[in-house]
This record gives sequence, C-alpha cells and structure tokens, in this order.
Amino acid sequence: MDQGLPGIVVTGVSGRMGRMLVREVLASDACRLVGALVREGSDWVGRDVGAAMGGPAVGVTVTDDAVEAIAKAQAVIDFTTPAATVAFAELAAQARAVHVIGTTGLGADDLKKIAAAARHAPIIRAGNMSLGVNLLVGLTRKVAAALGEDWDIEVVEAHHRMKVDAPSGTALMLGEAAAEGRGAALADLRTPAREGMTGAREKGSIGFAAIRGGDVVGEHDVIFAGQGERVILRHVATDRAIYARGALRAALWGQDKGPGEYDMADVLGL
Repeated sequence: MDQGLPGIVVTGVSGRMGRMLVREVLASDACRLVGALVREGSDWVGRDVGAAMGGPAVGVTVTDDAVEAIAKAQAVIDFTTPAATVAFAELAAQARAVHVIGTTGLGADDLKKIAAAARHAPIIRAGNMSLGVNLLVGLTRKVAAALGEDWDIEVVEAHHRMKVDAPSGTALMLGEAAAEGRGAALADLRTPAREGMTGAREKGSIGFAAIRGGDVVGEHDVIFAGQGERVILRHVATDRAIYARGALRAALWGQDKGPGEYDMADVLGL
C-alpha cells in the first residue's frame, strides 16, 4: 500500500455500517486504512479488523484508543453516536484531519461543539451520504419554492426496526430543504408528531411521519399535497453501501480543503 495515500480511520468498526466502511476503504486504491476504532471494552479490541470481520487479516489492529488512532489519520469516517462524534470531532481537529460525519440524532449543543472543531479542520456532515438523496434534497428545495405554502408538505420515512432516532437525519435534511425553499427555518414550520385530536394543520407547516420495521434500508417520500393534486418526490435505498461509498468520496474530497463545515452538496458540486 502506497504510504503517500490518505490514511483513513473508521469508527465503530464492529457495527454494520462500520464494517461496510472498512470494506470500502480496503477496496479503494485512493486511500489506506490506518485505524479501526470501537467502543471501550469491546471484545474486538486487539484483533486484526479483517479477521474480526470474518475475512483475511489486513494488518490493522482494532483499538479503543481514539487519541492514538486519530493522531495518525488524514481522515476519520464516523457513523456512531452523538456523544462519540463530538469527542471524535475534537480529536480530528487536533490532528487537522478531515472528519466525515454520518451520525444522526445530533442536538443543538452537539452541533455547536462540532462547529467549534470545524474552525481547525474540515468537517463534512450530512444526514445522508448518498448521491440520490442529495439530488432529492435539491429538488425538494426547488419544488417547495415553486409551489408555495398553499401546498402542504409531509416527509415520510421508513427504516429498519433497529434504528433508534426519528425522524431520520435524511428526513430532517429534506424538511430543512423544504423550509429553505419557502424562505424560512424548519424550526418555525415543523409540525410535532401527531396523535389524538390535533386539529387542522397550520398553513405552510411541514409534517413528519416515521415508519420502523423489518430490514428496510431507507425510504423517503416528500409529499406536496395541494387541492386536487399531489406531487411526490421519492428515494429508495436498497443497499447500505451507497452511504459508505459517499462517505469515502467525502473523505477524499476534503483532503485539500481548509477548515470549515461542509456537506454532501459541496462534495458533489450540486
């Protein structure tokens, strides 16, 4: 492996997304895997990551020492938890490494800390890393602007039964795009989850619905409902590898970028 290639650290390698990211990095001829992180005390610690995943050894030992792993990285790809992501952002900033964040469920305080870290290194954050979803985000923004607030907007998303946050990060991206199309902030237009006697919806509001079940990878519909007609924009993911490929593309794109916060629209030039 060419030692001049960007070194990538993958976090949460024992999880489903972490394993997929490791496979994508190992299969790429544009980078090299230099670190495989897991949570403290994981039984993967000390094992070769390739062997731990059920394949041949790849020469990278799994560790729970984030400081050591990230110190030698040019990029960190991170699909973990909000608390872990904030800690990794600080370490990546110290290492001046690109931090690609696919973690969802980040709160306002988490985002403030991430923004502080971005003053020292590039951070690329998106609720969804796929090309198709990011095209959908752009279309949603344009359609919302074209149709106006007489059209009701509902974002409906479906994911596997193990997903712990709702609405999904992608659904929120779509809601934010719809709000931007209307020249407003999502916080001002978002309708809380509905249950019971909710009354009629407010004009111009944006609603969300979340479905959880089975092994659904990810489905997102943006419904524009007018009088006598509806426009429905849809994206269906059938392979989680699209997120890993997008994240790796972001990590490589960020290698010559200065400190700051970026998203997949920047990466894809949309």
